[in-house]
Amino acid sequence: MELILLERIENLGQMGDVVKVKPGYARNYLLPRQKALRATEENRKAFKTQKVELEATNLKKREEAESVGAKLDGLTVTLIRQAGDAGQLYGSVNGRDVAEMATEAGFNLPRQQVKLPHPIKTLGLFPIKVSLHPEVAVTVTANVARSDEEARIQAETGRAVISEDLNETVEEAAPTVEELVEESVAEEIAEAEAKEAHAEEAPAEEAPAEEAPAEEAPAEEAPAEEAPAEEAPAAEEEKTE
Repeated sequence: MELILLERIENLGQMGDVVKVKPGYARNYLLPRQKALRATEENRKAFKTQKVELEATNLKKREEAESVGAKLDGLTVTLIRQAGDAGQLYGSVNGRDVAEMATEAGFNLPRQQVKLPHPIKTLGLFPIKVSLHPEVAVTVTANVARSDEEARIQAETGRAVISEDLNETVEEAAPTVEELVEESVAEEIAEAEAKEAHAEEAPAEEAPAEEAPAEEAPAEEAPAEEAPAEEAPAAEEEKTE
């Protein structure tokens, strides 16, 4: 189906462009929202006569969107949800939820302007595109947390708060480079000291084994001194005979 665009449509065309789209997209979105006209000969002539007025109206809307966007850009909305220890939500956060929180913050933000392709299903910080006008888009951040305190921590650290136990386990299981170096140096020093102590003790233990034979030598020579005493009676008997 051929249509005449009445405003800029992302990934489709600019105001005044004649484009071909699927019938369902035209009937369900572009035509009901007055973003396009059927490209009939009558509508082509009507558009030419109204082009200046349409461009002026579009310019005014763009300026209004830019004014709102200057305040809305960078806004963070907090959404409190229940979740498991691993950060998986018991449910989800959709574009309507984000629009409602932005409205509570003082901005008139229709659901259709929040461009969230898929529902959010985990804790954390999520940048979301908001289209205020076909030519004006800003970014807001959805801070999805289990409590206001965790939302504050996530905003400060820039990452999701999962579980304190899990975080402690990860920190203990992952020593720093400095800790690894210190541990390696300590092991080398301990090993060197052990070798040095062993080298000093070894000679002291062997010394007594070498001196033992010198102490036993006098015991072996003792019988040699008593030999003359045994021969003395024999000499006396010879003289008597």
